[in-house]
Amino acid sequence: MTLGEGRRDRRLWRLVGGACAAAVAVSVVYAVWQAWQGRLGPADLVTVLGFPLAVAGTVGMLLGFRKSQEGTEAELALGQAATLARLVAEGEGRVLTQLLGKDTVRINLEYGLVPGPIRAASAPTAGLGFADPEAGLPDIAAYYRGTRPARLVITGAAGAGKTVLALQLLLGLIATRGGADPVPVRVPLAQWNTDIPLRRVLVRRLVDTFHLREAVAANLVAHGLVLPVLDGLDEMDPALPNCDPDPAAPRARAALDQLSAYQEAGIAAPLVLVCRTAHYDALATTDLLVDAARIAIAPVGSSPAVTYLTARARGLPRWQPLLDSLAAHPASVHARLLSTPWRLCLTATVYHRTGDPAELLSHPTADDLDEHLPALYITETLASDANPHRYSARQIHRWLHHLATHLAPTPWAPARTDIGLDRLWPMAGQARVRITDGLLAILSFLPLLPLAWATPAPTYVALCIGAAGLVIGLSCGIAGETAAGRFDFHQLATPAGRRGLVSGLVSGLAFGLLLGLLLGLASGLASGLVGGLASGLAFGLLLGLLLGLTGLAADQSSAARPGAIIVEDAQSGLVVGLVGGLASGLVGGLVGGLESGLALGLASGLASGLLLGRTAWRYMVFLLCARGRLPFRLARFLDWGCDVGLMRYSGPAYQFRHRELQLWLAAHPDPVA
Repeated sequence: MTLGEGRRDRRLWRLVGGACAAAVAVSVVYAVWQAWQGRLGPADLVTVLGFPLAVAGTVGMLLGFRKSQEGTEAELALGQAATLARLVAEGEGRVLTQLLGKDTVRINLEYGLVPGPIRAASAPTAGLGFADPEAGLPDIAAYYRGTRPARLVITGAAGAGKTVLALQLLLGLIATRGGADPVPVRVPLAQWNTDIPLRRVLVRRLVDTFHLREAVAANLVAHGLVLPVLDGLDEMDPALPNCDPDPAAPRARAALDQLSAYQEAGIAAPLVLVCRTAHYDALATTDLLVDAARIAIAPVGSSPAVTYLTARARGLPRWQPLLDSLAAHPASVHARLLSTPWRLCLTATVYHRTGDPAELLSHPTADDLDEHLPALYITETLASDANPHRYSARQIHRWLHHLATHLAPTPWAPARTDIGLDRLWPMAGQARVRITDGLLAILSFLPLLPLAWATPAPTYVALCIGAAGLVIGLSCGIAGETAAGRFDFHQLATPAGRRGLVSGLVSGLAFGLLLGLLLGLASGLASGLVGGLASGLAFGLLLGLLLGLTGLAADQSSAARPGAIIVEDAQSGLVVGLVGGLASGLVGGLVGGLESGLALGLASGLASGLLLGRTAWRYMVFLLCARGRLPFRLARFLDWGCDVGLMRYSGPAYQFRHRELQLWLAAHPDPVA
């Protein structure tokens, strides 16, 4: 059983028990009253009292078979943290591979301690990204464990490898993690609303990225078993018109104020913060993170750069002029330009199979080099990797340009890095998407109108269908941000899922009995019980599936993937639409005949499906409205982009492989010759 599930389970069974007790009480009162009035014979009396007693007996039997809840919440949290650590290692290991490329050659980043102007933590003077016995320096995980308090700020220039170093730290901590150590979880800061406390942000991240129940995530955070790795402080505020960092940086300062006050048991709580050097230095001394050690990533030296490019090179004679120049002139402008892991990796990728690397010597400035290398990147990616969907270089560039432009800062929103499929719809124009959404929802009800003329009251049924279509259409059109629903169909194979299914069925039958008694007062006991039990069975099936399919299974096996959000929301809408239509159809069929039941069931099923699956519905409408700007199978394209190294996964969202690539694509609508 997962953390927090015990309390939820107890509340659920109390609710079921209360419903059954109410059913028994109402049945007894009804039977006594009818018997007093002389309206019930002995057989009818047995019928009224027998069913609720049988339901109560069944619930009692199930309660007797329940296993006792073992272990405290803290013990359960430790077990859940171990599962979370495995999921984090699986997801972030994949991201690190996407960042570094498919080659196994790595650059070992060097960094040094920067003396803090105010209340700094104690830490070693220098370290490396990964262990090197000959260097005699700690790797990043050992460096962090030697920091007291355990607060670290990782700074470096653009492309210096800050995110790579943060991922190496995260994976290193998990690899050497003890049972009670916190699990490092990476959280992008670009879209953090600093009015929301950090702990709530961590809970939301666990729910969205790893499909944890909110109670599970909250208890993990409350027990100090989540180490926040906060990436992108420099992305929270727009730059000045001259592209320099803004010293005011109101959102970054608000974030730092909250992080400085982040405590556990009265002491500074552990965390890791990632920021560009220029942005961190631009802040006032009083705004910096307190009780933290700051490290700065050193530029890659000429010798390690030559070693890396030589190991990545195919056809060494092509590379020799560039390598000789870097080795002979370690202080030259080109040695300084090729001193960041991003440019080195880009160079090795662009000239991997073809081209003349020596042409880089004709680009004397950073801006010139940063214009030249990305222009070749997409073309070389297509030449080096499989392209089963036959995307052209121009298509890829245009699609990525539109996505990068959507993420750019605006007067009313900061720059963003995450591409969430469920949050992309404003890109096609908010008014356009909303109007199309509402109109399509209304039109989807039109095929149901002919069914109305086969019912005993065609005008009434047609008006009901039309009203439902209008209401649902207006709801879909007006809706802003949508929250994706999620059903885990594997949950029914777990004890928690089966308990939810049984609980829903029992509750539904109890509800059906009460409904049957009310119908019996109006239409006779026998017909009332039949109608009530049929309605209760349908309602119980709906409630049971809702309880049994939602939530996190104890054997959580994988983290969220971006495309899964849409698929799971569509599944949720389909299940609720089918079961809701069945429930309404049964009631309508018992009251008004087969034709009425069919019309009512289809209309209510469509309405409930659109309401619960509205995220998937809105995404489909967005793709229709974005035709020409994006591929219709957008998720497939972005998954392919992650496979070939243009994009990367970030929890339930996509990101560009590097922020520099995102900025370059945003500035170039068309491919550069």
